[in-house]
Amino acid sequence: MKVLLSFDQIHARILEMGEQITADYSGREPHLVGVLKGACPFMTDLAQAIDLPLTLDYIAVSSYGRATKSTGEVKLVKDLDQGLEGRDLLVIEDIVDTGLTLNYLTSLLGARGPRSLKVVTLLSKPARRLVSVHVDYVGFTIEDEFVVGYGLDYNERYRNLKDIVVYGA
Repeated sequence: MKVLLSFDQIHARILEMGEQITADYSGREPHLVGVLKGACPFMTDLAQAIDLPLTLDYIAVSSYGRATKSTGEVKLVKDLDQGLEGRDLLVIEDIVDTGLTLNYLTSLLGARGPRSLKVVTLLSKPARRLVSVHVDYVGFTIEDEFVVGYGLDYNERYRNLKDIVVYGA
Protein backbone atom coordinates (compact mmCIF):
# COMPACT_ATOMS: atom_id res chain seq x y z
CA MET A 1 0.00 0.00 0.00
CA LYS A 2 1.20 3.49 -0.87
CA VAL A 3 1.78 5.93 2.03
CA LEU A 4 -0.30 9.05 1.48
CA LEU A 5 0.52 10.77 4.79
CA SER A 6 3.26 9.67 7.15
CA PHE A 7 2.79 9.63 10.90
CA ASP A 8 5.28 12.51 11.18
CA GLN A 9 3.26 14.62 8.72
CA ILE A 10 0.04 13.80 10.58
CA HIS A 11 1.53 14.60 13.97
CA ALA A 12 3.02 17.92 12.80
CA ARG A 13 -0.34 19.03 11.36
CA ILE A 14 -2.21 18.01 14.51
CA LEU A 15 0.14 20.17 16.60
CA GLU A 16 -0.65 23.13 14.32
CA MET A 17 -4.37 22.48 14.60
CA GLY A 18 -4.10 22.23 18.39
CA GLU A 19 -2.35 25.60 18.53
CA GLN A 20 -5.05 27.18 16.37
CA ILE A 21 -7.88 25.73 18.47
CA THR A 22 -6.10 26.82 21.66
CA ALA A 23 -5.94 30.39 20.32
CA ASP A 24 -9.53 30.35 19.05
CA TYR A 25 -10.97 28.98 22.31
CA SER A 26 -8.82 30.96 24.75
CA GLY A 27 -10.69 31.40 28.03
CA ARG A 28 -13.23 28.70 27.16
CA GLU A 29 -13.46 24.96 27.79
CA PRO A 30 -14.20 23.13 24.54
CA HIS A 31 -16.14 19.89 24.60
CA LEU A 32 -14.72 17.45 22.04
CA VAL A 33 -17.07 14.85 20.59
CA GLY A 34 -15.26 12.15 18.66
CA VAL A 35 -17.03 10.17 15.99
CA LEU A 36 -16.28 6.51 16.67
CA LYS A 37 -14.34 4.56 15.79
CA GLY A 38 -12.13 6.22 13.22
CA ALA A 39 -11.58 9.53 15.02
CA CYS A 40 -10.12 7.96 18.20
CA PRO A 41 -6.40 8.28 17.39
CA PHE A 42 -6.89 11.77 15.91
CA MET A 43 -8.99 12.99 18.83
CA THR A 44 -6.53 11.65 21.39
CA ASP A 45 -3.58 13.38 19.73
CA LEU A 46 -5.55 16.56 19.09
CA ALA A 47 -6.77 16.77 22.71
CA GLN A 48 -3.16 16.54 23.87
CA ALA A 49 -2.21 19.36 21.46
CA ILE A 50 -4.91 21.72 22.84
CA ASP A 51 -3.54 23.70 25.77
CA LEU A 52 -6.87 24.35 27.49
CA PRO A 53 -9.14 22.57 29.93
CA LEU A 54 -11.48 20.41 27.87
CA THR A 55 -13.90 17.51 28.10
CA LEU A 56 -14.37 14.50 25.83
CA ASP A 57 -17.27 12.38 24.70
CA TYR A 58 -17.96 9.98 21.85
CA ILE A 59 -20.78 9.31 19.42
CA ALA A 60 -21.04 6.49 16.90
CA VAL A 61 -22.81 6.55 13.58
CA SER A 62 -22.65 4.23 10.62
CA SER A 63 -22.91 4.86 6.90
CA TYR A 64 -20.38 2.45 5.42
CA GLY A 65 -21.06 -1.01 6.82
CA ARG A 66 -18.52 -3.30 5.16
CA ALA A 67 -18.23 -1.30 1.94
CA THR A 68 -15.61 1.14 0.68
CA LYS A 69 -18.30 3.65 -0.28
CA SER A 70 -20.97 5.21 1.92
CA THR A 71 -24.41 3.62 1.73
CA GLY A 72 -25.92 7.10 1.99
CA GLU A 73 -27.97 6.02 4.99
CA VAL A 74 -26.73 7.30 8.35
CA LYS A 75 -27.81 5.73 11.61
CA LEU A 76 -26.98 6.52 15.24
CA VAL A 77 -25.21 3.59 16.88
CA LYS A 78 -24.05 5.15 20.20
CA ASP A 79 -25.28 8.44 21.64
CA LEU A 80 -23.40 10.86 23.88
CA ASP A 81 -22.97 10.33 27.61
CA GLN A 82 -23.11 14.08 28.42
CA GLY A 83 -25.44 16.95 27.56
CA LEU A 84 -24.45 19.76 25.22
CA GLU A 85 -26.54 22.67 26.50
CA GLY A 86 -24.45 25.86 26.58
CA ARG A 87 -21.17 24.14 25.71
CA ASP A 88 -18.57 24.99 23.06
CA LEU A 89 -18.75 21.85 20.95
CA LEU A 90 -16.05 20.58 18.59
CA VAL A 91 -17.13 17.58 16.52
CA ILE A 92 -14.02 15.54 15.72
CA GLU A 93 -14.13 13.50 12.50
CA ASP A 94 -11.49 11.30 10.89
CA ILE A 95 -12.67 12.07 7.34
CA VAL A 96 -15.38 14.12 5.69
CA ASP A 97 -16.31 12.34 2.49
CA THR A 98 -19.87 12.60 1.11
CA GLY A 99 -20.88 14.99 3.89
CA LEU A 100 -23.93 12.88 4.74
CA THR A 101 -22.65 11.76 8.15
CA LEU A 102 -21.48 15.23 9.09
CA ASN A 103 -24.75 16.81 7.94
CA TYR A 104 -26.67 14.32 10.09
CA LEU A 105 -24.43 14.90 13.11
CA THR A 106 -24.42 18.70 12.99
CA SER A 107 -28.22 18.73 12.72
CA LEU A 108 -28.61 16.24 15.58
CA LEU A 109 -26.07 17.87 17.90
CA GLY A 110 -26.96 21.44 16.99
CA ALA A 111 -30.53 20.79 18.16
CA ARG A 112 -29.21 20.00 21.64
CA GLY A 113 -28.38 23.62 22.46
CA PRO A 114 -24.61 24.01 22.37
CA ARG A 115 -23.31 27.58 22.67
CA SER A 116 -21.18 26.95 19.58
CA LEU A 117 -20.61 24.04 17.22
CA LYS A 118 -17.57 23.67 15.00
CA VAL A 119 -16.21 20.75 13.03
CA VAL A 120 -12.63 19.44 13.03
CA THR A 121 -11.55 16.78 10.55
CA LEU A 122 -8.22 15.18 9.88
CA LEU A 123 -9.07 14.52 6.22
CA SER A 124 -11.42 16.18 3.77
CA LYS A 125 -12.34 14.63 0.44
CA PRO A 126 -14.35 17.35 -1.37
CA ALA A 127 -14.55 15.43 -4.67
CA ARG A 128 -17.00 13.01 -2.99
CA ARG A 129 -19.40 15.59 -1.46
CA LEU A 130 -23.07 14.86 -1.98
CA VAL A 131 -24.24 17.56 0.43
CA SER A 132 -22.63 20.86 1.27
CA VAL A 133 -21.16 20.90 4.79
CA HIS A 134 -18.98 23.42 6.58
CA VAL A 135 -15.73 22.22 8.15
CA ASP A 136 -13.95 24.71 10.41
CA TYR A 137 -10.59 22.96 10.84
CA VAL A 138 -9.14 20.65 8.16
CA GLY A 139 -5.93 18.70 8.62
CA PHE A 140 -5.45 17.63 5.00
CA THR A 141 -7.49 17.78 1.80
CA ILE A 142 -7.08 14.59 -0.21
CA GLU A 143 -8.08 13.24 -3.61
CA ASP A 144 -10.83 10.68 -4.14
CA GLU A 145 -8.91 7.62 -2.95
CA PHE A 146 -9.96 5.10 -0.32
CA VAL A 147 -7.56 5.43 2.60
CA VAL A 148 -6.90 3.44 5.75
CA GLY A 149 -4.66 3.77 8.78
CA TYR A 150 -4.45 6.11 11.76
CA GLY A 151 -7.97 5.10 12.77
CA LEU A 152 -9.44 4.75 9.29
CA ASP A 153 -10.47 1.22 8.38
CA TYR A 154 -11.69 -1.19 5.81
CA ASN A 155 -13.98 -3.80 7.40
CA GLU A 156 -12.50 -2.95 10.85
CA ARG A 157 -8.95 -3.66 9.67
CA TYR A 158 -5.92 -1.36 9.30
CA ARG A 159 -6.94 1.17 12.00
CA ASN A 160 -3.65 0.48 13.79
CA LEU A 161 -1.39 1.59 10.93
CA LYS A 162 0.63 4.65 11.96
CA ASP A 163 0.55 6.17 8.47
CA ILE A 164 -2.46 6.88 6.26
CA VAL A 165 -2.19 4.73 3.16
CA VAL A 166 -4.14 4.29 -0.04
CA TYR A 167 -6.03 1.01 0.24
CA GLY A 168 -5.21 -1.37 -2.58
CA ALA A 169 -2.43 0.78 -4.01
